[in-house]
Amino acid sequence: MTLETSKPMDWVGLLEQEGRGLVATLDAHPEASRLFDGTIDREGYVHYLVQTYHYVRWSTPLLKGAGARLNRLGRHPKLADLLLQKSEEERGHERWLLADLENLGCPVRAVQDTIPSPAVDAYTGWNCFTAWAGVPTAFLGTAYVLEYLSVTRATGAVDRLLQVSAIPNIHRAVTFLRSHGSLDEDHVAELTSVLRTLTEVEDQAAVVLSARTTRVVYPGFFRDP
Repeated sequence: MTLETSKPMDWVGLLEQEGRGLVATLDAHPEASRLFDGTIDREGYVHYLVQTYHYVRWSTPLLKGAGARLNRLGRHPKLADLLLQKSEEERGHERWLLADLENLGCPVRAVQDTIPSPAVDAYTGWNCFTAWAGVPTAFLGTAYVLEYLSVTRATGAVDRLLQVSAIPNIHRAVTFLRSHGSLDEDHVAELTSVLRTLTEVEDQAAVVLSARTTRVVYPGFFRDP
């Protein structure tokens, strides 16, 4: 069945497929799987948190930009309001990462001066384009996949890191993962409900493409095996 002939429930199901695909890829990834089972070493965990900081700091500007652009285009006013609301909800989450890293011995300035990986550059470049110049609804696909991953793996990763990790001070360095694991469950349900209101093929295709792009680049946020 093609996207053009899908029913809303069917096309939204494509997003869940992308989310499941990302989880499966990460479960098979040496570094990601060690994060999930709590055995990742300090260097690998620091690398992951640093790269996460570099993409999370874009969350508020991207959500705000997408919402504002929808308003300028006169499209989906309720969705525009939701994106603007979420931009405020995401504000400051990068500070959780900076605090976690500082508790691992990484000074804030040193983290801010690090260079994002090519995968993070691809993520930010793509989402900046869609939010500010492309189809602004596309960012919903990115958000869906990231929140699906958080719901599926973040809380379990925190539990296992606290149980088995040998990383010094790890109990003070899981704020970001713990917060997103608990927050994103409601977000996925809310996003699913909103996405089912998008009936235009252009919007649907843009959302699915962004979900797929995120699924492809996200494994690159981890240290090379």
